[in-house]
Amino acid sequence: MSLGQHSSDSAPLFSSDSEAEAPEEAAGRRGGGEEAASGVSGVRARLIVFILCYINLLNYMDRFTVAGVLPDIENYFQIDDGKSGLLQTVFICSYMVLAPVFGYLGDRYNRKYIMCGGIAVWSVVTLASSFTPQQHFWALLLTRGLVGVGEASYSTIAPTIIADLYVKEKRTSMLSVFYFAIPVGSGLGYIVGSQVSAVAQDWHWALRVTPALGLIAVLLLLFVVREPKRGAVEARAELHQTSWLTDLRALSRNRSFVLSTLGFTAVAFVTGSLALWAPTFLFRAAVFSGQKAPCADEAHCASSESLIFGIITVITGVLGVFSGVQVSRHLRRKTPRADPYVCAAGLLLSAPFLYLAIVFAQGSTAATYVFIFLGETFLSMNWAIVADILLYVVVPTRRSTAEALQIVVSHLLGDAGSPYMIGVLSDSLRRSDSFLWRFRSLQLSLLLCSFVAVVGGAFFLATALFVESDRTRAESHVPAGEPRLLPPDPPDRNLLSHRWLLWFQPTSPSWFRRAGGPLECRCPAS
Repeated sequence: MSLGQHSSDSAPLFSSDSEAEAPEEAAGRRGGGEEAASGVSGVRARLIVFILCYINLLNYMDRFTVAGVLPDIENYFQIDDGKSGLLQTVFICSYMVLAPVFGYLGDRYNRKYIMCGGIAVWSVVTLASSFTPQQHFWALLLTRGLVGVGEASYSTIAPTIIADLYVKEKRTSMLSVFYFAIPVGSGLGYIVGSQVSAVAQDWHWALRVTPALGLIAVLLLLFVVREPKRGAVEARAELHQTSWLTDLRALSRNRSFVLSTLGFTAVAFVTGSLALWAPTFLFRAAVFSGQKAPCADEAHCASSESLIFGIITVITGVLGVFSGVQVSRHLRRKTPRADPYVCAAGLLLSAPFLYLAIVFAQGSTAATYVFIFLGETFLSMNWAIVADILLYVVVPTRRSTAEALQIVVSHLLGDAGSPYMIGVLSDSLRRSDSFLWRFRSLQLSLLLCSFVAVVGGAFFLATALFVESDRTRAESHVPAGEPRLLPPDPPDRNLLSHRWLLWFQPTSPSWFRRAGGPLECRCPAS
């Protein structure tokens, strides 16, 4: 072992080296192929994906536990819709600000240890938030903001590890499994939050479930997950990190990345708004129509809406992610633009159903849930596909940065402000504090989601115009100083006859190889 190498069990905390298994060990466990190139056995690669899915599920479960008990929190702290919306906005802002930091670190250092540290912080802070006293709403806001540390460390890095384990169809399949955890975790957040609160008769206990599960996640990361070799499964020449500014410039010129990020921003806006406000909106609709009594106990509001909405979120998420991947896989045989087309169709189809769900809330509860089911199913079609687009239009050494940048933009313009915006808009439209206007003002403000979904669909249609060329450019990317294979020179060129030219940057001196001959240098005269 050379001085520059590290064994899998002794990779330092801030090493960028992989923890891949030794070649002879990996070869002894399975044959060649993508897993062999990554340096991780096939069995361990599947275990890694399972663990990352488990953590992703916890991530979203924790995020939406607050939404599941939001009526309880509003009643406990005696706050209006604007302040309620701040709970999600503060968290998303923290998450958004820290994402580029972890994206930078994830492209350069050991990703496993970065995730371990972030998840440990997230678990401790979440537990601390459950002890917030009634007179200190600001403390709940502060702790929810700090939760973004852990989630930023994980969300920017985990998809890039899957990308370094699998390629093509296998990568798409594994990403779909990974992104199943988003709707399932979100739904479990509503369910666990509302049910734990109901059993304990205190919403604080709802926030004490995920911290214990987070400790298990840290142990699994430490003792099971190995760091794969970056980009090795894609049969590339060894890639080297470039400066952060160089990465940002390259990503800003990547039209598919920019447009798909804007499309995903619309998804984040809609899902962020619905995630926080849908259960509360359905509860107010039930109170307005006389089906429910208003909150009486300041520590617990009897509400089944969070449970029902959570179950719908789980089912529609699984159906949406699965159907989106399957439709995309089928269309890829006909057009290389299948992925952005499916994303656009999902958003454009979700818009009218979400509109109908909001409009029918006061008249028919059954129709409202049916339309929510259809709208969320179509909205969920793009989760895995958007991630796949990013991974194949961006080179491996920039993927964590790209994930971080996509998180920043989508949350900055999407769900960082949308819950607060909906809450403030609801407060401004309310003419009185009656049950009628508490329901009607929130209903009118939520109609904004349908419009944003249509705009997002347009961005994905624009992505389809450039996705082919950007994917080709990413797959053929060769960093400066590395050999690039060029086709033969035209016969009328006044050059020595050769079959292939190996070109090194910078071009002085230039290197070439005659057919069957040694590598030669056409060096400038000194």
